[in-house]
Amino acid sequence: MEVKKPNEISSEQHTLFVRTYPESKKLIDRKRNLYEIKPKYKVYTLYIERFKELKRGLHSVFNELRLASKNDILELRINSGGGSVDEGIQFYNFMHEKFHKRTVAYLDSHGYSMGALIFCMAKKRVVYPYSDLMFHNYASTVSGKGGELKSRLKHRDKLLRSFFRDMIVNRGFLTKKEFDEMVIGKDFWMDVKEMCKRGIATHVVYNSKEIKAKKYLQILKNSMDD
Repeated sequence: MEVKKPNEISSEQHTLFVRTYPESKKLIDRKRNLYEIKPKYKVYTLYIERFKELKRGLHSVFNELRLASKNDILELRINSGGGSVDEGIQFYNFMHEKFHKRTVAYLDSHGYSMGALIFCMAKKRVVYPYSDLMFHNYASTVSGKGGELKSRLKHRDKLLRSFFRDMIVNRGFLTKKEFDEMVIGKDFWMDVKEMCKRGIATHVVYNSKEIKAKKYLQILKNSMDD
């Protein structure tokens, strides 16, 4: 397995590693001598912190990720308190373009605000027993000519509400009523049990094994019954 060092393919807040796996084959029918061939592929592992790039931006990270083929996988390791919504939307657009249904997110510690939304964007979402997540409404500032401020703020609010709704309501992670409460200021804090119940987490790393969220909930229920 070849590992590419981060150096020039990292940003100020995020670090990218690239691992290359060789072609492999698995025997599926010994009598007919049939094998399943898995072509060479790469796993792009991106460690995500705050969405607040002030110096280098995300250019080098996205440029490297754009080299991905249709067999490659994007793996996100999230420990983020959030940050810029614009950077989060950049990630969403890129993931949708280059890694559609080929993303795995690990909530290594916590994901708040945009960190939570990035976690929700992945196809497979893995948590740990003490992972922590929080949804809340965006914070924003608007600058410009006096006559433009009202229309610009209205446009921005409409865009971001639609984005937030698509990420967490249309996927069933918050109800419409909860979303309305979030818009007017309520924070939604969730532990692993709540993330599993809502479908936010699809898998849990438990006792060194990755198990499905439903199985983890059953384990918790059995422990309560004992």
